[in-house]
Amino acid sequence: MAVAVKSQRIDFRANAKQKSILEKAAGLKNLTLSSYILTSSLRQAQIDLAENGTLLLSDKSRNLVMSALENPPKPNAALKSLFR
Repeated sequence: MAVAVKSQRIDFRANAKQKSILEKAAGLKNLTLSSYILTSSLRQAQIDLAENGTLLLSDKSRNLVMSALENPPKPNAALKSLFR
């Protein structure tokens, strides 16, 4: 089984209370502090990226977008000039 080499370092500062909370939570999961922070951060990052990659439209907005895609306007002079 291949093991991924961890070659990048991430540093941040926390106050004593924040560190204590993180250490207690890591202990509950039987993880090192670094492993706990990394797995928790990655999980949240994946959620944030998924939310940012999804665009929700109302029915009216969706219909406007689909109409524009299905029936694009004729290129005007400025657009034609841009592509020359």
